[in-house]
Amino acid sequence: MRLVIVESPAKAKTIEKYLGPGHVVLASYGHVRDLPPKDGSVDPDNGFSMLWDNYSDKAKQLKAITDNAKKADTLILATDPDREGEAISWHVQEVLVQKKALPANVQRVTFNAITKAAVTDAMKKPRGLDVDLIDAYRARRALDYLVGFTLSPVLWRKLPGAKSAGRVQSVALRLIVEREREIESFTAQEYWSVKVQMEHKGQGFEARLTHYAGEKLDKMDLKSEAQAEMVRTAVEAANFNVDKVETRPLTRNPSPPFTTSTLQQEAARKLGFAASHTMRIAQGLYEDGAITYMRTDGVQMDGSAISEARRAIATRFDSGFIPEKPRIYQSKAKNAQEAHEAIRPTDFSKERSGSGDYAKLYDLIFKRAMASQMASALLERTTVDMTDGTGQHILRATGQVMKFPGFLAVYEEGLDDSEGEDGAILPPMTAGDAPAKKAVEKTQHFTQPQPRYSEASLVKRLEELGIGRPSTYASTIQVLKDRAYVRIEKNRFFAEESGRLLTAFLERFFERYVAYDYTAGLEDQLDVISDGKEDWQKFLDAFWRDFKPKTAEVMEQKPSEVTAEIDKFLAPYLFPEKEDGADPRLCPSCGEAGLPCAADGLGPLLPVRTIRNVNIHGNLGNQASVMRGIQARKI
Repeated sequence: MRLVIVESPAKAKTIEKYLGPGHVVLASYGHVRDLPPKDGSVDPDNGFSMLWDNYSDKAKQLKAITDNAKKADTLILATDPDREGEAISWHVQEVLVQKKALPANVQRVTFNAITKAAVTDAMKKPRGLDVDLIDAYRARRALDYLVGFTLSPVLWRKLPGAKSAGRVQSVALRLIVEREREIESFTAQEYWSVKVQMEHKGQGFEARLTHYAGEKLDKMDLKSEAQAEMVRTAVEAANFNVDKVETRPLTRNPSPPFTTSTLQQEAARKLGFAASHTMRIAQGLYEDGAITYMRTDGVQMDGSAISEARRAIATRFDSGFIPEKPRIYQSKAKNAQEAHEAIRPTDFSKERSGSGDYAKLYDLIFKRAMASQMASALLERTTVDMTDGTGQHILRATGQVMKFPGFLAVYEEGLDDSEGEDGAILPPMTAGDAPAKKAVEKTQHFTQPQPRYSEASLVKRLEELGIGRPSTYASTIQVLKDRAYVRIEKNRFFAEESGRLLTAFLERFFERYVAYDYTAGLEDQLDVISDGKEDWQKFLDAFWRDFKPKTAEVMEQKPSEVTAEIDKFLAPYLFPEKEDGADPRLCPSCGEAGLPCAADGLGPLLPVRTIRNVNIHGNLGNQASVMRGIQARKI
């Protein structure tokens, strides 16, 4: 009898059907053991040895696995084809060794899709466990444990109310907090624009003023309504003729199929899904055999899948929609590893799968994968310049025309906080034409700060910086929500006071460990370990030699000293310099320094975002205390 171990019961049922008699397929239900959440689970003084405890809720399943293993002549470990899957297989093997139930023959197989062809083909290519991947897993798990269980006690003693800090979560939180600071310190600038509503041959269009009185008009040049009105009056009095018409072709190429990160981003943009929800739905689609493995950095598709996609395109469209040669993609993601395929349908003849959110996510995956093998979209962009009789004032109108939709007939990628190209359709015009002016409008604008992060843009930024792994982003973001370090309003992350104070503490006392480059460097080293080029224990030893003394140093400081240092750190954010040179710490209501006075009509404790913008007494020695009071109330 051959015992096959997978993660989930859904996979077990399907795979057992594929393999037939002589096979028993059991699910581990994910990880079967972990480091217990207590001191001593990782021992830096003993080669970073780790104590693993079996999950109590897995006892029944582990018994079933053990009982069947004793009767099996072969154990086939068929967990997911990534670092976590390798770790689960290793844990199962270790448990069976401890119980003296490990069969003589142990094999490791992986497959990228739960289809009969993929599973049966994998069974013909067994291998041993990948020790390098397991070492990288152990290094990552020990690293996260050491950071969490060494840093958290420091927080509890020196920053009352703080719940926890983590290697990746603290850096993700820093991104959100820094964006909040940028927004608060941003000073909006007023500017105006002048646009003209025009018409030619019965078709209306809009033109903007690009040159005034012979000078190029930049975005910020019109700073007041008086200036804008003067310009508007001049434009209204002028007569404009078409000076030149420029048309140029544009080609747009499709995006590659989804990776874990891009799937999370696009599902957030187009479907409003949280990253954790996206991964749950994708897991279900994978276990149902509808899509390939959903934790991947790869953007390439298997050759047979590309052929399937091209046949599916030919069935739905004419030959012009199929490029002459298949498209080959290469990953641009920093730290890309694990040579898996991109996320794609297992069957391109199947346009739908599941219902509800499952159907929505499958539709997104199907269309993106199909579009990735389609012809480019061909557009034509037209620019029309119109000048007045003196040549001093110039209007410009732009538009584009779709000449051939190509892949856009199936799929168009979403955008983050940016405007798409001007898609206006212009009437046919030639030099010498005189379009009619219908209205000349001046419009007031204000510069805007960078927008707060959405889940999509935060995931994108983490990946750009090489921080964490795409497969962990969902859980990282969820921790920030669960700890109430952030809140979400209108699909945007807002930093809570507790998150801001924690970030200030870490930036002041553990700056290196929340630095973007340093955190990304750790990921690079973990990838080197997974490639078998670095010893995992030496890696941990180098980290621990610096980290442990730093935590001890902070632990020795008095809470009052910590508060004073945080006050100094926060001063530039809480009390930015005033243009008139006045002391920013003095209350404009009464001229005193200290906590808010009764004249302000404010309570004794204010959120940081309020402190930053209201009349507040400027005793810096009180600021961290104020913020701590907020934490104590909220947490």
